[in-house]
Formats: sequence, C-alpha cells, structure tokens
Amino acid sequence: MKLALLRVGPVDENLIRSIRSGLCKIFPETTCLILEDVMPMPKDAYDMARRQCYSSNILAKIEAEEYDADRVLAVTEADLYVPRLNFVFGEALCPGKAAVISLCRLRPEFYGESPNRALFVERSVKEAVHEVGHTFGLGHCHNSACVMFFSNSILDTDRKKLVFCERCGGLLEKSLRQIRSVQPC
Repeated sequence: MKLALLRVGPVDENLIRSIRSGLCKIFPETTCLILEDVMPMPKDAYDMARRQCYSSNILAKIEAEEYDADRVLAVTEADLYVPRLNFVFGEALCPGKAAVISLCRLRPEFYGESPNRALFVERSVKEAVHEVGHTFGLGHCHNSACVMFFSNSILDTDRKKLVFCERCGGLLEKSLRQIRSVQPC
C-alpha cells in the first residue's frame, strides 16, 4: 500500500518526516511518501466567523485530485471544524482514500504550556494513525487506550496509546489483506 502525505499550506518539514516515520512503524508494509507539492487551503474551506477551516471541504478537494497513492493524509496548521463540533483534530473518509489532520490544537503552546517537541510529535502521529485508520473503515473504539478512541479533547489524545487495540488491529489487518489481494503483482 502507498500512503502519501500532503501539506495543506506551510507545514514544518521535520514534523512531516516525523509523522511519516511514525506511520511507517504502525503500518510497516506501507510505502509512505511526502508529496513535494503543497496544496493551498481551499477558499471555500475557511469560515471567517469561526476563524477555522471546514475539514470536509479539504477532503473534497483531495478526493477530486489524482494522486499516485492508495491513501492521502493531508496535514495542515489550520484549525479545523465540522458542523456541530467546536473543532476536530482531523477527519477522514470512512472508508475512503483521504484524511486530514490539524496540528493547531496538538501543540502544547495552544493550551498555554511550554513547547514540547516530543509531545507534539507524539500527538501528531496518534492523530495521523487515527485518521488513516478511518480510511480503512475503522470506526471509533470504546477502548480509551486504543488509537481509534475518539479524542474529544487533548486529554483523550494524550491518554490513548499509539497502537490499535486487539479488535481494531484485527479489523485493520482484514482490510489490509483485502487490499493486498486485489492489487496487481
């Protein structure tokens, strides 16, 4: 399987490489590449009243483009939302080929804390794995330690692990086997 990382707006290169590295550890049989092109934020995604970007419009733009990848994970600094929620750390087509995460609320500084690069990277990788998991059809898990647990706040992100629980891991493996069985040799 090929997973492409797509920057939406300017995103730190070192962080993108850290996310790629984390994804490669969780999805070891996956080729994970960073696309050179940077997608500008779709104009229809920004909501001036909220000062946030509507993540579904970003996903629609990604889905409308052709990428040489089985999955595309967009990464942005913009604060994201969906209707009926104040914010989201990310969103994905479930199942589908596109996902997006926001780095904005993953930074300790957002909460008035001192910068902590290791914590920021860990949170970013967790949310990346979570959203990529959705692209394989995985829903939210009731196990608060599973990476597929819904993060209603940064505390939930910090509490959950960077791995799938046994149930979600089994569902993921089943989905990956199906993908491998239909890909040409």
